[in-house]
Amino acid sequence: MAGNLYLPGPTDSTVRAANGAVVAVPAGWILVPPGDPGLTRRVKAAGDHWVVQEKVGRRMFSRGVWADRATVERIRAELESERSTEAYAKRQASAARRRDAEQAEYVEDFSAAVLAFLGFHERHATLAERLAAAVTSHATPVGSGTVARTERIPIERRAEAAVIAWMRHQTTAYDSMKIPRVKGKRREVRRMLAARSKDLLARYRSGESAAASCPLAQSLSPPRDR
Repeated sequence: MAGNLYLPGPTDSTVRAANGAVVAVPAGWILVPPGDPGLTRRVKAAGDHWVVQEKVGRRMFSRGVWADRATVERIRAELESERSTEAYAKRQASAARRRDAEQAEYVEDFSAAVLAFLGFHERHATLAERLAAAVTSHATPVGSGTVARTERIPIERRAEAAVIAWMRHQTTAYDSMKIPRVKGKRREVRRMLAARSKDLLARYRSGESAAASCPLAQSLSPPRDR
């Protein structure tokens, strides 16, 4: 039973197997909710457990881990004891500082990658900086779930994808479109809008004058100018 993977069941005391069968949770087991990675790791390593996950859209979300109550309570008590020490507090503070430094460095690198992808003509340098700042602010927060947080593709491709995604939501009517629930239709619409966004970016790269009605310029104009 160790490490079996399930979907949430129809009741609080059941799970659903990959074949659709509903399975009752063993007597004496409790659900360890997501949110405490240290506890979850130790519970998994301690022996029999069931992992519960649920797919929402394209992403898989953890719904917790079922395991023996006595095991969970023992591990939880051990963790609480460890976490109450001064040494643990110092390690946590050090880790937090390291994460903050790594995040600041990534934000800087990502912003530079966005500016490099934009490659606007010098006459549009200010607009490029505003766009890079807006995209970076939206895409880089830890836990945002955006393409900027994935390491599966190079940062240059992350920057491009983040710009196109930002423009889709900020410079087109995508969010208010009524797209038919037909397989592949939403992907088709997004490709069409991406092509429009790339055409718009190309005009800024060539140095063309920006029209007052340009959706990109409007979306990035300071509030007092709107």
